[in-house]
Amino acid sequence: MLRRTIVWSLGAGLLAGAVFATEPQTLPGANPKPVHLIRRPVAPLSAMARLGRDIFFDARLSSSGKIACASCHSPDHAYGPPNDGPVMLGGPDLTLQGARAVPSLTYLERQLDFSIGPEKEDENDNVAGLAQQAEAGKGAVRFEKIATQTAQSANIVPQGGLFWDGRADTLQIQASGPLLDPREMDGGSVEIIAEKLRNAPYAKKFAALFGERVFKDTKLLVTEASFAVGRYQMEEPSFHSYTSKYDYWLEGKARLSEAELRGLRLFNDPQKANCAGCHTSQPSREGYPPRFTDTQYEALGAPRNLALTDTRNPNYYDLGVCGPIRKDVALQTQFCGMFKTPSLRNTAIRHAYFHNGVFRTLQQVLDFYTFRDTNPEKVYPVDADGKVQKYNDIPLQYQANVDVADPPFNRHRGDQPAMTPQDETDIIAFLQTLNDGYSPEE
Repeated sequence: MLRRTIVWSLGAGLLAGAVFATEPQTLPGANPKPVHLIRRPVAPLSAMARLGRDIFFDARLSSSGKIACASCHSPDHAYGPPNDGPVMLGGPDLTLQGARAVPSLTYLERQLDFSIGPEKEDENDNVAGLAQQAEAGKGAVRFEKIATQTAQSANIVPQGGLFWDGRADTLQIQASGPLLDPREMDGGSVEIIAEKLRNAPYAKKFAALFGERVFKDTKLLVTEASFAVGRYQMEEPSFHSYTSKYDYWLEGKARLSEAELRGLRLFNDPQKANCAGCHTSQPSREGYPPRFTDTQYEALGAPRNLALTDTRNPNYYDLGVCGPIRKDVALQTQFCGMFKTPSLRNTAIRHAYFHNGVFRTLQQVLDFYTFRDTNPEKVYPVDADGKVQKYNDIPLQYQANVDVADPPFNRHRGDQPAMTPQDETDIIAFLQTLNDGYSPEE
């Protein structure tokens, strides 16, 4: 598996070289090279999207009558989980734990289909665009490809898709999954869900869009319901508003504090946090806002979360791309333990991090990145003999898949950690600038 390390020039002393920081700033914390970001125009929702909105908030489609899509993907929590636990509870009595931490549904409007192959150049991550920026005097840019022990080729990577394992290619397919999952909405069957849709208060909207005949075709009715939810996610601006302080800073409409600027430097610095190597922080050459993910997959070796029901079975392992939920990539064991890199937008308001929700704060996440290899006893359990149980949530035969090449994971026990406590504090300050809903300076 390959990862990408982006090395920015360090000129101007502002950003450890964000690509636009080559001239002295005129105001403290201001971006000296503002850019224009392209956002989707705000328009009234289509009839299909309005139907999708009704379905998204309809708890009657669940067996308990208490869970809707919006229950786990709360609009008040960046369409992520509203609870403080590692996973959400579902099923007929709301007592069954979900298999994984609930991801946010925001910023999926430009998601590519899942694939395993050469890295794709998209609007936020392409060599040509960065080269043009360098030629324009926005900073020297270099790519360094780093392969892990299991990489088969210099460019072959899993990428794209939805869910932690990328098993859905469209928002429509993604929306249909929780409806039938017995540990989530637990709809029971397509037939049961279809009957509830026929009797829903918004049933007339189906008839207006598809004609009365849609009620006679059970599978079509449920398929169109999922499609409508997908349209709602695409058209509703709050799913992809790009209204963070960082967005407005990019446009020259906000100023970052000293701590936030230090955090941004560290975020981009490949010798420190190296976050931007996977969580792309620069706008595209066309002007699209950064998504803070390259949508690729990585085995990081997060600790096992013993608070989950599944992990009570010592033989159970969640291996992400190669199972147990996803089945079609199971034989490609070089990808076992890999999960999709999530967007860091709105990450500061979450209470569960990584696929298993093992970390509850950003401080814990950064401690993991800082100490995983230099002081693993700080992030993994220690057995009765004093041996650190490193990578304890990945079977031994797949532990070679874990990234040990890309900074900060290229360090070894006893080395100087990549980040100091102050570095971590500053990075957290920067991550808080990625929350939506900021009011820009006039």
